[in-house]
Amino acid sequence: MDTSESSGDTSESSGDTGESSGESGTEPEAKAPAPDGTRQRGWRRWAMDTRPLRRPAYRRLWSSTIVTAVGSQLTAVAVPKQIYDITGSSAWVGAASLAGLLPLIVFALWGGAVADTMDRRRLLLITNTGIAVTSLLFWIQAVTGMASVAALMLLLALQQAFWGLNAPARNASIARLVPEDELPAANALGSTVMQTGQVVGPLLAGALIPVIGLPELYLIDALALCVTVWAVYRLPALPPLAGTAVRRAGVREVVAGFRYIAGHKVLLLSFLADIVAMVFGMPRALFPQLAAETYAPYGEGLALGLLFAAIPVGAVAGGLFSGTFSRARRHGWMVIGAVVVWGAAITGFGLSGSLWLAVAFLAVAGIADMVSMVFRGAILLSAATDEMRGRMQGVFTVVVAGGPRLADVLHGGAGSAFGAREAVTGGGLLVVAVMLALAAAMPALRRYRV
Repeated sequence: MDTSESSGDTSESSGDTGESSGESGTEPEAKAPAPDGTRQRGWRRWAMDTRPLRRPAYRRLWSSTIVTAVGSQLTAVAVPKQIYDITGSSAWVGAASLAGLLPLIVFALWGGAVADTMDRRRLLLITNTGIAVTSLLFWIQAVTGMASVAALMLLLALQQAFWGLNAPARNASIARLVPEDELPAANALGSTVMQTGQVVGPLLAGALIPVIGLPELYLIDALALCVTVWAVYRLPALPPLAGTAVRRAGVREVVAGFRYIAGHKVLLLSFLADIVAMVFGMPRALFPQLAAETYAPYGEGLALGLLFAAIPVGAVAGGLFSGTFSRARRHGWMVIGAVVVWGAAITGFGLSGSLWLAVAFLAVAGIADMVSMVFRGAILLSAATDEMRGRMQGVFTVVVAGGPRLADVLHGGAGSAFGAREAVTGGGLLVVAVMLALAAAMPALRRYRV
């Protein structure tokens, strides 16, 4: 149940030996037990679990995300803004979004297979460099005044292809950098940074465009991506484990990944949980209609901004207090509970006539979204073997990217036919009913625990 769609470098002397070269094919030493295994007390029990940051390799990967989470959002704002400036048409903005979807799907599925065949560190170096070069090309076309929608859509497709190749390798690598019991905490740390970027990035872009201009947003993103390339270079080698290497990455290997999901019900249910939550319960396509009709007395602009910001803000709050749940061991029940709470919160949002109550319900939904992301991610990394993790993350990337887009189509049609609030409320109730039915009919997810 992810609302987000797209893409540390100061290290201590201990644990760094040999990591910068990337030559070793052994498991990184960062997987040794944390130096302080004492139980947290007082407020620390509630605050974010930062144990994974004690591992130098994970700390580098995570710290680079702090920079790129904001930088990527600058480009995410700049591209539709530039297309609208050229065409004056929102239809072209929507067409550009779809232009990036197909390469993302294709290359995420293939990239998952590639991530299972080669050193994931090397793949991350190649793809992060490709994304940085693409951002530089965005800057060049903007600063030269090319004003070509075709060029922008081509660059967007190229960027999404690189990101599709990058995301499975990046996510699959986490299980090699931290021990299994810290996977929820690692996922919470990463998700919190990305959600924070979704809040801060667009606000920063809006403030910077009048000051420095649109082209420089692309340049800032390109420079931020250089930090990521350097952080990845400092990671240990992450080749396929001995005896598990796949010789090639073709259609057969992609199909084998889907067969693996079908044969492991807990993995299948983790994907279904996200699809149910997003397709039935993500009402963002109805936010403009609700802002104009239901919440117009509060000010349409204010209402629209608050509706779009509420879920990410709730997710960030959930991440900051992830110590309340990241040590849970019944990961299956955590996913089920989070999806049910998401559906209930969306139902409450649909029934709300008050803007502030609506925002509160959406914030609760954002917290539930964070919990779901944390434990579904942990299940994908712990329940799958290493030679399949790349392909599982490829499918995960497609679900994250495709689910909200399908929801936009479904909710947009339902909102036009039945009314916005009715569509939102019905979608939330469907999420609760379908998730509970899946949990009752297929007990694998209920029974799953670390």
